[in-house]
Amino acid sequence: MLEVNGLSVAYGQSEVVHDLSFAVGTGEIVALMGRNGMGKTTTFKALMGILGIRSGSVRVNGQELSASAPHQRVRSGLAYVPQGRMIFPNLTVRENIMTGLQTRACAIPQDVFTLFPVLLEMSQRRGGNLSGGQQQQLAIARALTTNPSVLLLDEPTEGIQPSIIKDLARVLKEIRTLRGLTIVVSEQVLSFALAVADRLLVIERGQIVDEVTAMSGAAERVSRYLSV
Repeated sequence: MLEVNGLSVAYGQSEVVHDLSFAVGTGEIVALMGRNGMGKTTTFKALMGILGIRSGSVRVNGQELSASAPHQRVRSGLAYVPQGRMIFPNLTVRENIMTGLQTRACAIPQDVFTLFPVLLEMSQRRGGNLSGGQQQQLAIARALTTNPSVLLLDEPTEGIQPSIIKDLARVLKEIRTLRGLTIVVSEQVLSFALAVADRLLVIERGQIVDEVTAMSGAAERVSRYLSV
């Protein structure tokens, strides 16, 4: 599970995440909702150690990681699919996936291609030649090769056709079932969040301002935070 307590993050003297606390249980999917600039990506980067924190703690399965380097957090069970996916466009699909392995001698987990059969079909195609939805699948597949217990996905629907978004929600639920993963997604697309998440956390100006179970009435309650 993932536990975040009193997390504060600043750019210079400007604090953009303030005393943020939340927990996500094993096998739970939670969506972190909010408009642009409210602190979603900053929070994810702080959880991964890409950004330093001013205060607070980050625990995965009880292990404190707030002082750990990003690669140490990966080895401790955190995996991150960043906004924009950040695949290697000049590497093949297979080579992209292999960058997540601890050593080149390790085998790609078979369930990766079971979950994403299109990646097997296109294994020799360059990553830059894939569609946005296929690149998102590739980025998730790469993250899964690290054998995480917690998967963070930042704006996973960005640049993806609406027809593919439902498939993405289905696959994330399947990943949760197959691997028992804790999954946290940051999102602005409310329909996707409601389709995939057990709970929705709303972040505004770097603080959690509401928590909603993904059930009847959640859309109306959360949408008021997302409107401009």
